Amino acid sequence: MRHARALVVAAIVVVLCAGVAPTHAASPSLGAALDRALRTPGVARDRTAAIAVDLRSGQTVFAQNADVSLLPASVEKLAISFTALHVLGPRFRFHTEVVGVGTRTGRAWSGNLLLVGFGDPTLTRADLNRLARRVAATGIRRIEGRVLGDDTYFDTRRDALGWKPSYLGIESQPLSALSVGGLPFAGANGSAAAAARAFTEALESRGIAVDGRPGAGRAAADAFPIAFDLSRQLEHIVPQMTADSDNFVAEMVLKEIGATFAERGSTASGAQVVRSTLAGAGVALAGVRIADGSGLSRFDRFTVRALADILRAGAADPSIGDVFVSSLAVAGVSGTLKARLDRRPTRGRIHAKTGTTNRASALAGLVRNRYVFAILHNGSPVPYWSARAAQDRFVTVLAGA
Repeated sequence: MRHARALVVAAIVVVLCAGVAPTHAASPSLGAALDRALRTPGVARDRTAAIAVDLRSGQTVFAQNADVSLLPASVEKLAISFTALHVLGPRFRFHTEVVGVGTRTGRAWSGNLLLVGFGDPTLTRADLNRLARRVAATGIRRIEGRVLGDDTYFDTRRDALGWKPSYLGIESQPLSALSVGGLPFAGANGSAAAAARAFTEALESRGIAVDGRPGAGRAAADAFPIAFDLSRQLEHIVPQMTADSDNFVAEMVLKEIGATFAERGSTASGAQVVRSTLAGAGVALAGVRIADGSGLSRFDRFTVRALADILRAGAADPSIGDVFVSSLAVAGVSGTLKARLDRRPTRGRIHAKTGTTNRASALAGLVRNRYVFAILHNGSPVPYWSARAAQDRFVTVLAGA
């Protein structure tokens, strides 16, 4: 299966990198079939947008409201994944550090240890145990002080502009630079202290006594480095954001983009970098507004033309194309499409990103090496099942063309 999927991705990239060659005009019957497929009860035509582009000719074979600005839901993550792979690189790794403030005498550290987070969205208890093992390997057996969690690498905002209060803890963990998956914590600002508690437990399990109670703090600039942990490479994290549609991963990646390239680990700074990167790739940005990384914000806006541009640019980029395409969900096989479009002619042939909120339903991706497409349905609320059925009909027509 992996070999077959790799061949599909390679074929898409080859076609996109080969340039545009003149071919026959789009069939009027194809456009009519796509128009029929898109029609669905409960969604107004002026709140429905779709586009399909022939990758062999570069010709738009269908367009409806292609430049209308609509809520994107999670298909916005395409912009974040494209930018992250482009500017950070597929081999980028998040890191987490242990530093000390104080002095060492024999086997005792007199002062505090700090667990410093740098935005790793995949940090787990296993990583903390690994860090504790590395601290123990230095010979330290007692901390005459406290263990503190430092999440100051990112800003202090724990949600994003336009989020409902209920999103925190349900749709996403608080947007802290130090957050350990699966840990209980109190309040939106409790992630750092919770990480410090878990790290204290990990140290004690390695035979290191800790005198003080864990909490939150900030490492001094001259703190002494003791141990560090690296995440998996970004190319292995991006599928969590796109194929699995993990909101927290998307938000952390966006803040990392801001911290690295705009010198501020904030959502707004990351969004500025995303816009400039998309503009440099030739993406049509009229009607595009990026308020967060996940697509949850009520202020996010995209056009289907911009989404199609991102897909074409990402797949055609020789340095990231294979990673970008393979990170998408595959119809009937993986991610949010595992139980969807799982019959011929779509199973295994559609690489796409889904999106669902109560006001938006979306699907955008590639039909093998032939078409790129994007569909946005908006409503108040949007009729989820009928919108999805229309999207599935649309791509089924493309897959059979």
